[in-house]
Amino acid sequence: MPLHVNPTDRAAGYGQAQADILAPDAFETALAEISTWPGYQPTPLLSLPDVARDLGIGMLHYKDEGRRFGLKSFKALGGAYAVLRLLQGEVERRTAHRPGARELAGGEHRPLTENLTVTCATDGNHGRSVAWGAQSFGCACVIFVHATVSQARCDAIAAYGADIARVDGTYDDAVREAAAVADREGWTVVSDTSYDGYMDVPRDVMAGYSVMAAEAMWQISEAPTHVFLQGGVGALAASVVALDWAQLGAKRPVHVVVEPERADCLYQSALAGKPTPASGDLDTVMAGLSCGEVSLLAWAMLKDGAEAFMTVDDDAAKAMMRRLADGATPVVAGESAVAGLAGLAEVMSDAGLTRALGLSTVSRVLIYGSEGDTDPALYAEIVGRSAAEVRAA
Repeated sequence: MPLHVNPTDRAAGYGQAQADILAPDAFETALAEISTWPGYQPTPLLSLPDVARDLGIGMLHYKDEGRRFGLKSFKALGGAYAVLRLLQGEVERRTAHRPGARELAGGEHRPLTENLTVTCATDGNHGRSVAWGAQSFGCACVIFVHATVSQARCDAIAAYGADIARVDGTYDDAVREAAAVADREGWTVVSDTSYDGYMDVPRDVMAGYSVMAAEAMWQISEAPTHVFLQGGVGALAASVVALDWAQLGAKRPVHVVVEPERADCLYQSALAGKPTPASGDLDTVMAGLSCGEVSLLAWAMLKDGAEAFMTVDDDAAKAMMRRLADGATPVVAGESAVAGLAGLAEVMSDAGLTRALGLSTVSRVLIYGSEGDTDPALYAEIVGRSAAEVRAA
């Protein structure tokens, strides 16, 4: 089983290098803003004692992002927040007044924002968030999807008023096409991945994601010893690591980053000690994690802040989706939501890896369940029941 234990200095504080990536006040600003949005409420933090018992740990908590703002994904926190920040900045530049979310959502500044266009590439959830943010706060939106993004995911994005542009190739091909077209048309890219010359918007996206971790921190009864996190480009994992590191210092939990074995850019980067592309073909059922290149900002945080990197296969993810659906507390978890938990299960099946990560029968593990049934047909195919049937149980 591929697992790389990363040498980190846990005594090192959250220093200037980390603050340059994500400043501590960015966490507070994001929470203060997003908590005022209509429909905001913290997503549930579920205790799953039966799953914990099966795995051989003391406690398991699952942060269920499948209910976030009706978009079924944590991504609602990031893309929409970045769109808001862009539109706030545009209005402020032109009027010297920085509007709040309610002003923009109420249409007061639409004459100043409606001719702006935001765009991004997506596997599904991030594009839905950007489209929702554009519709909510008053600008146009074009979303680029790659060849294997399902029609159901495209339809879910289009439902928020976005135009869809399909690109041959992979997610990374769609990222490049979105950037090229945006440059030509004068659009603004709202991406959760950063690269040379493109850092500010991804910082806002990551700050938005940190709201999820802030909620978990005040919801949980006893601090976790370990957190298993999805990989992808690394933005989710980096935002959680950053907030935990900034607020808990050396007392923060051990963070383990988990990716699909065919989309292992963070794992390969950890092995090489520098940003390195994925070794696989990116063909994975965990569509939200089908990323071949790391976000530079996320990597800069994770290389010193994450204690381990590992990969899992699609069968492990599917099995965990079914296990959660069949649990004493049934959970609707999408394909990408279960990567961290599938990684935990794989580690707990190997005594050597369990020891390497300091896991035991008294460990308290936190999982961020990043999505619900964002592709309802695929969810039902894998689990054997619809999400509604699972919830009804």
